[in-house]
Amino acid sequence: MLYLSKEKILTLGLTSTQIIDKLGQLMSEQGQGNVFSAPKAAISTEDQRYMMATISATNNPPYMAVKALVVNQKNAEQGLDTINGTITLLNSQTGLPLAVMDGNWITGIRTAAASALAARRMANPDSSVLAFVGCGVQAVSHLDLFSEMFPLTEVRLLGRGLKNRQALMAKAESMGLKAVDCDSAEAVVEGADLVVSSIPLTIEVEPFIDANWLKEGAFVSSVDLAMPWKPESMSTFDRIVVDDLQQEAAMPKPLVEPSLVMGDLNGLLKDEFKGREAVKERTAFVFRAVPLGDLALASLVYEAAIERGVSGGKSS
Repeated sequence: MLYLSKEKILTLGLTSTQIIDKLGQLMSEQGQGNVFSAPKAAISTEDQRYMMATISATNNPPYMAVKALVVNQKNAEQGLDTINGTITLLNSQTGLPLAVMDGNWITGIRTAAASALAARRMANPDSSVLAFVGCGVQAVSHLDLFSEMFPLTEVRLLGRGLKNRQALMAKAESMGLKAVDCDSAEAVVEGADLVVSSIPLTIEVEPFIDANWLKEGAFVSSVDLAMPWKPESMSTFDRIVVDDLQQEAAMPKPLVEPSLVMGDLNGLLKDEFKGREAVKERTAFVFRAVPLGDLALASLVYEAAIERGVSGGKSS
């Protein structure tokens, strides 16, 4: 059985196109008898830890991906990442394990890949100003993918952690982009073409972003359960898409008022409705998790490792 660390995964050279296309393929095959996923399971504790598990599978090829992760803001006190997780890839016919791999990089990239899939259909293709509310792992992953999809010229940032903001600013500037550190939610989103909100799920906040501040034509990807967005302002959006209507139905509290939701990502990819019909429409993709993203990335990583003859190694 292979053990694939983040360092080994990064040597495999997976491209953003491969990642986004693989997720799109699995999403489009869902409901046709070959691809399966279950709503995520999550636990929130009184000490503000957030624990989550996902499972998804395909019959052909026979893969099953099971991920478990923990989000804990106190990890920083030990010099650890806030989010840590592991993915186990098994044979979905026999149940035998194929590989265990680092879940941190995959979690960041698969979430950004889901955003990218939605953005392909919901954002204006000439979008040039990208705003981040939250500057951690998700911001970095989204910058990597969105910079290849849109003619970006400027990145705006709003976040609590100075270290993360400085790192994201440095990354944006190294890509030749103007980086602006903002001091308010209104300043960061006003005039932005693309907005990614990714505040930590372990903190409790009063909603502080008003969708009315958005310019006409803006696209929002909220990977934080829409927690920072004022619920009363969500009707400003012309179109809101969630990741999975079936998963939403199983949750005790909806991400967004159901009457405002046009459909889910699967329906969008199958052209059951349009992600955007006019340049001036404000659109939003709001999601909890896309378990098929873990399967898409884990299968790509595993197959690339086998093809390149990567040795297994042992986890520590």
